[in-house]
Amino acid sequence: MAPNIYAPEFELVSDKPGFRLSDAGIAYRAGAERLGGSLYEVDPGQATYSYHWHTANEEMLVVLRGTVTLRTPDGERPVGEGEVVAFPRGERGAHQMINDTDAPVRFIVFSEMRGPDVFFEPDTGKIGVRSEAPGSGRGIRLSFLESDAVDYWHGDEPPREQ
Repeated sequence: MAPNIYAPEFELVSDKPGFRLSDAGIAYRAGAERLGGSLYEVDPGQATYSYHWHTANEEMLVVLRGTVTLRTPDGERPVGEGEVVAFPRGERGAHQMINDTDAPVRFIVFSEMRGPDVFFEPDTGKIGVRSEAPGSGRGIRLSFLESDAVDYWHGDEPPREQ
């Protein structure tokens, strides 16, 4: 059955305090293969994901109900019903959505579904590596701290004696 944004079938995707949210996975349920679209409902005082940006995937926010606080490199601002905001690849597209209101907010985030992708979380110093598109639920999904980086040749030995 095709998804309906007015009668969504939400699934809890995060129960972490401060990041509790539900997603209806509308693009996947509609049969999309190269376009991502998640219908989120976020309770008061909660946020979507950590403040982050992607290297391979552009995203776009469409607010359907309520007002969400959008955090970008330019600061924070309210985004109300009907507003559309694009997040290009790279640092200038960094974003996070936070519900600072007293009622649930509902919005769609559309995205390209390009893999592999690397994303950065400036607040935590984490780097995420995905062999498939983010949100696909497939492939390698690893996160690291930038401070754990090693030199390219770390641990390599010559294949033969020199």
